[in-house]
Amino acid sequence: MRSMRLCANPIHRLIQRSIFKMKAYFQSILEGIQSIRKGMALTWKHAWAARKQRSIQNIQDPDYFNQQAGIVTLQYPQQQMIPPVNGRYQLHNEMDDCIVCDKCVKVCPVDCIEIDPIKATGLVGTTSDGSPIRLYAAKFDIDMSKCCFCGLCTTVCPTECLTMTSEYDFSVFDVKEHNFEFANLSPEQAAEKRALYEQFVAEKEAAKTVASAAATTSEAPEGTTEEKPKPAFKPAFKPVFKPKPKPDAE
Repeated sequence: MRSMRLCANPIHRLIQRSIFKMKAYFQSILEGIQSIRKGMALTWKHAWAARKQRSIQNIQDPDYFNQQAGIVTLQYPQQQMIPPVNGRYQLHNEMDDCIVCDKCVKVCPVDCIEIDPIKATGLVGTTSDGSPIRLYAAKFDIDMSKCCFCGLCTTVCPTECLTMTSEYDFSVFDVKEHNFEFANLSPEQAAEKRALYEQFVAEKEAAKTVASAAATTSEAPEGTTEEKPKPAFKPAFKPVFKPKPKPDAE
């Protein structure tokens, strides 16, 4: 009842509120000091441990993740992590060994490889392993923005000209720059090779027509239009199975 009377008094109520606010104010200051002390203790702990810095080493090293304190972040690009040997990164095609077989296009699950082959009139050359090259590549584009880095194209390549390099940083501002071109012909050379092959096919067909006409003329005498006698009709022989005679009953 006394506390209720004190609270009911306006002066006592004002004093009580002031005391409560002062306690809350100093409590907040105390909590801030404790928070700063904890934060600075953690900061000084990391600053002291920062004397140790991880050296540049391969990520496949068994001791790569053993360091638990100190600076473990590399300052890229001044410091770069050595990529693993079996990593899958940027695709590269060695056109001197490419036979333009189109297997990489067929196996690619995301259609990031596009090839425009042109047939040659003869043997173009040979690869480093001795495989014959009979096609030109008017277009051999790899869109790395679509690539899912599955490595299937490098697996089916018969001459192993398509590989994945250790270049993993090929970030650009324009996505069109992710289209890498490996064609061994310029547009003018491609048009010339295509026209040359079409001319070669046309000359071959004309030579066949002339040869067949000459063969027909040499077989038939001049001024006659006699047809070749047709072979006599030979009936096909069909065997007839006769039933065996039943033995007489004794």
